[in-house]
Amino acid sequence: MELIRLLGHWTVRFIGGLGRTLLLLGSIVAYVPRIPKDWRLVLQQMAVFGVDSLPLVLLIGSFTGAIAALQATNLFDKFNLLALARPYLGSSIATVVFTELTPVLTALVIAGRVGGAIAAQLGTMAVSEQLDALEIMAIDRNRYLGMPRVVAAVTMMPVLAVFSNVVAIGGALVLTMLKFDVAPELFFESVQRFFRTSEVMIGLTKSAVFGGVTALIGCAEGFATTGGAEGVGRSTVRAFTTSAATILVLDALFGYVL
Repeated sequence: MELIRLLGHWTVRFIGGLGRTLLLLGSIVAYVPRIPKDWRLVLQQMAVFGVDSLPLVLLIGSFTGAIAALQATNLFDKFNLLALARPYLGSSIATVVFTELTPVLTALVIAGRVGGAIAAQLGTMAVSEQLDALEIMAIDRNRYLGMPRVVAAVTMMPVLAVFSNVVAIGGALVLTMLKFDVAPELFFESVQRFFRTSEVMIGLTKSAVFGGVTALIGCAEGFATTGGAEGVGRSTVRAFTTSAATILVLDALFGYVL
């Protein structure tokens, strides 16, 4: 009976959170036409998502490419296929970087750095009654706080993904040159010969969706915060874990559909 009660509690909590998030999404979409009037708010959040996150994204991206190259070359070497696969190393690494590793890992980094920060910031405003003060002044929190963050995330995540792609390919090139003596000309010739624009577009689309989901969940958790400082901590952790799980689920769905 205890297990059934817990399952029921978790189910109700999940449905309630999902409904709250979807209602927030609808309200934010309705305020999108106001972007030209609220461009300063959007630009401020774009700096938080983009400029402030860029150094960490570049660091993660460089090691992402190196790890992808290491795993690919080790796999080919394990089955004595490295000599045969050498002309295709660049393209195989670029494909997995563009379509999977860069969008997912960048989104997870942003979920930890920015998504949690959004929940903490808005949660602090909620428990300190600043959100109530906005309501008294007839300022819709979804327009003033939610919409700029979601729009900035959707806009800047693909930009971060582009930078991450570039440094990831560079990291992959350096590792294959040092460990497996792959010539740069051969590496880039392989990337160019088998390059598909659709692979990059899939990765950028994923990044935009993941960024929007991260900001949306962070806003929803922040707005629903109760219980003082302890509640802010719970909302911050919940925002990151929920965002990370949602990103992985959506990535699986993208892989199935695309």
